[in-house]
Amino acid sequence: MHGAIDTADTWLVRGNGSLAITLANAGYDVWLGNCRGNRYSRRHVYLDPDNDPLFWEFSFHEHAVYDLPAIIDTILDETGSKKLNAIGHSQGNTIFYILGSIRPEYNEKVNLMIALAPVCYLHNIKPPLYTLFTFIPLLNDILKKVNINELFGTEKIHGKILKALCSIPYVGYTICIEHILFPLSGADPEEFDRDVFKIVNTFFPASISRKNLYHFGQIFKSRRFERYDYGVIGNKAMYNSSTPPSYDLKKVVMRIALIVGLNDKISSVKDIDLLRNQLPNMVNYTVSPRKTFNHMDDTWGKNMAVYLFPYIFDLLKEYS
Repeated sequence: MHGAIDTADTWLVRGNGSLAITLANAGYDVWLGNCRGNRYSRRHVYLDPDNDPLFWEFSFHEHAVYDLPAIIDTILDETGSKKLNAIGHSQGNTIFYILGSIRPEYNEKVNLMIALAPVCYLHNIKPPLYTLFTFIPLLNDILKKVNINELFGTEKIHGKILKALCSIPYVGYTICIEHILFPLSGADPEEFDRDVFKIVNTFFPASISRKNLYHFGQIFKSRRFERYDYGVIGNKAMYNSSTPPSYDLKKVVMRIALIVGLNDKISSVKDIDLLRNQLPNMVNYTVSPRKTFNHMDDTWGKNMAVYLFPYIFDLLKEYS
């Protein structure tokens, strides 16, 4: 499962050197999921994502409680298997923690969950990401007033501007990667070169709902891994409580392996330590020996076969 503002394309960027194709070439049955709202998941029975704001009334909570179970059940039905192994990146792990907490029966359907750059708590992020998260509530209010519910969509004006900016020869890489992505996620220029940037720029960033972005900002501000905050009145109606309840990580009993990067500015080691101390069935904790290993090296890195894939294959072999 891909992360926020991403798609299943992220697992294919490096061609034969990408994780999905490497696994397939090794004989694994590989399924790539897409969460609602991105370029591959915009169909609805009656809502039009381009014209109906109601389509965008979701955050990663809905990804976890509705989208992910549908994907898991489809795979198990198609294959006849009783369990599957899962690999997530960033928000693609967050939704598994929520799934195991809110719909605990799905713990039995996941044999092993390999979490790359796991995101749960956001206590220890640093500037400029810290500054960005501080302004999310204000940004949410502004976007809400002007009825903007989808961000970064390729057909939206802000999405088109970003694509155009990043597509400028030579300058685009400097602006979008060296001055934006690297400061936010951690710099590793040897692994993310200009050639792969041209490919990534065709699909990233993908759409994210305003509500999803705000939910992350809420977790950052409250310092709790909790459900969406609808305000006192809304929370009373939704949760019978004035504040949103926290997700109970003790109910997440599926086997989980955490793979961590020291240069990851989004999934900091300190925040992952908070997570690992609450997971009751963490079977492996690996810190990459590559000192510059950042948030995006798990999916886009040039030499993943050297510093990442061996850990994944060892885990799959040990627990399958």
